[in-house]
Amino acid sequence: MIATQSRVEVRQLAGALGALVTGVDIHAGVDEASFGEIRAAFLTHGVICIRGQSAMTPEDQLEFAARWGEISIHPYVPSIEGYPGIMRIYDPNPVTQTWHADTTHAARPPALTLLLARTLPPVGGDTMWASATAAHDGLSEGFRSTLDGLRAVHAGTSLAAEAGLDAEAVTAVHPVLRTHPQTGRRAIFVNANYTKGIDGWTDEESAPLLSYLYAQVGRPEYSYRHRWEVGDLVIWDNRCTQHAVVGDTAGAERVLHRVTIAGDVPR
Repeated sequence: MIATQSRVEVRQLAGALGALVTGVDIHAGVDEASFGEIRAAFLTHGVICIRGQSAMTPEDQLEFAARWGEISIHPYVPSIEGYPGIMRIYDPNPVTQTWHADTTHAARPPALTLLLARTLPPVGGDTMWASATAAHDGLSEGFRSTLDGLRAVHAGTSLAAEAGLDAEAVTAVHPVLRTHPQTGRRAIFVNANYTKGIDGWTDEESAPLLSYLYAQVGRPEYSYRHRWEVGDLVIWDNRCTQHAVVGDTAGAERVLHRVTIAGDVPR
């Protein structure tokens, strides 16, 4: 692939996070200057949509993803045949419809995800993103100070057990509040899919605090709702956002290709 000069344009889509990026043709190649602009938009807005990428091949997606870091292979969800690292995402289910960050049960949860829309239903199937950074900043200083010393236990879903993985292999303990390694901003880092409790607390003690934090992340003013178009490549920061699918497709086909990039140990 020969990198070509792009005319990158960025338009903010919501108050807390989300931006539309145009003027980019990933299949034709993206030069280093343009890639730098895309990366800067990503760090600023948390979620970006690079529109009009229907020409992208799986090889293009993997090549572009590798520019962001090490491609992560999911521990128990298989890749599509012939393309290690690309997962097929399809019908909404109870797991994907809950506010969550991806694979936080890993010792090094993914840093970011690239999701390409291939087939979409006539209506429905939007994805919502929320800023866990904005949710953190909305907490009182005293409450943030209390949370600073807490860590939470994250564990894999039932799919991990069905895949034959030992529970210890898909369990990790992370700070309740984490610091972004590039921006330095803090974010709430617990979610209803993977967080099982506060480390050292009972389930009963953990439940009200976690429920409160989940509700803060999901507040409408911290969110952005994306209405997909075929060829949309959405890239989001898994370290400081959470997402949830709207399950209103009525069973119509919905296919997206996902690649995740390995992250660091949350601190």
